[in-house]
Amino acid sequence: MGCSVARRIEWVTVSSTSTASAIDPIAEAAPLSLCAREPHVPADRLVAEMVPPPRFDSVRFATYIPDPDQPSQPEAVGILERFAAGLGGAHAVGAPKRRLFGFGKAPKTPTGPRGVYLDGGYGVGKTHLLASLWHATPAEPSLKAFGTFVELTNLVGALGFQKTVQTLSEHRLLCIDEFELDDPGDTVLVSSLLGRLVDAGVALAATSNTLPGKLGEGRFAAADFLREIQGLSARFRPLRIDGEDYRHRGLPEAPAPFSDEQVTKAAYATDGASLDDFPHLLGHLARVHPSRYGALTDGVEAVCLTDVQPVPDQSTALRLVVLADRLYDREVPVLASGMPFDRLFSEEMLNGGYRKKYFRAISRLTALARDAKSLVESPEAR
Repeated sequence: MGCSVARRIEWVTVSSTSTASAIDPIAEAAPLSLCAREPHVPADRLVAEMVPPPRFDSVRFATYIPDPDQPSQPEAVGILERFAAGLGGAHAVGAPKRRLFGFGKAPKTPTGPRGVYLDGGYGVGKTHLLASLWHATPAEPSLKAFGTFVELTNLVGALGFQKTVQTLSEHRLLCIDEFELDDPGDTVLVSSLLGRLVDAGVALAATSNTLPGKLGEGRFAAADFLREIQGLSARFRPLRIDGEDYRHRGLPEAPAPFSDEQVTKAAYATDGASLDDFPHLLGHLARVHPSRYGALTDGVEAVCLTDVQPVPDQSTALRLVVLADRLYDREVPVLASGMPFDRLFSEEMLNGGYRKKYFRAISRLTALARDAKSLVESPEAR
């Protein structure tokens, strides 16, 4: 990670039905089990871990390669570099802490936009630029926060609205990746939160999440976002980032699943691998708050799943989306038997209001499944 985070976790071991228990052990050390973990994560860790995911540790504005045929890309880099440079003293004009509770004089309104909104299709580097902004902002990591829209709503769920406002108000910058407009309740909640944070002097940056196959829809997403936060719209500068959307070609074809035996052998042969029955894992996710899914995978080098099958309902599907995001952030390969990942969600789900989340989960799990092929192909797993 970009900063050192103290990991204080209390673990509770629960009983779990695992595929591994039904076979003869083929190694001295049994694999881990996600179903046997119930992490209790301190609130301070939830906030401290709001940093760019490991795959974006080393990205910077200098490592972003603009498309020479897309002038909006180098233009966005320049605007964001200037925006970051102006945040060195952001809290000098921000609200004092007591003003959150109605005391003290309101600060002068900062000049210029207090936020940027990156609008564009998949594959144009929005997250790269957002993480680069986080890295370039001249402030200690403890004064900057980076997370997805879902992580932010989960944080509010874990800490409560007022505690979240109080905690994030001390920051100079809040970066929100994949701002989503598919849940009106969550959108209003986050809009209210952002209003309080901007009043406290926090600068904001966000990216949109465009549906696959919907070229140009990001423009409307930006308008919807600004409309939702009516009082903040004058402080935001929407930046359109044009470019070829490689995901517009449709869903990536998921690798063919392996057999239960192959998955189990690979789990036993891989240091730090977990092994779980997919239906049991889905049931376990219902007992763990989504804000703890990152901690659920601490120390896990590979996730091995048997008997993958379509998710039964929307609530389960949305929990799986969060787990897929955390695994993708941590670059944890996923080896599976059963059905391919592109058949996880029903047609009704893929055509419904949460479809962009499901498309993202399929894409990410497919990428992690490709990464996991070497676990079966290695000599130890044969």
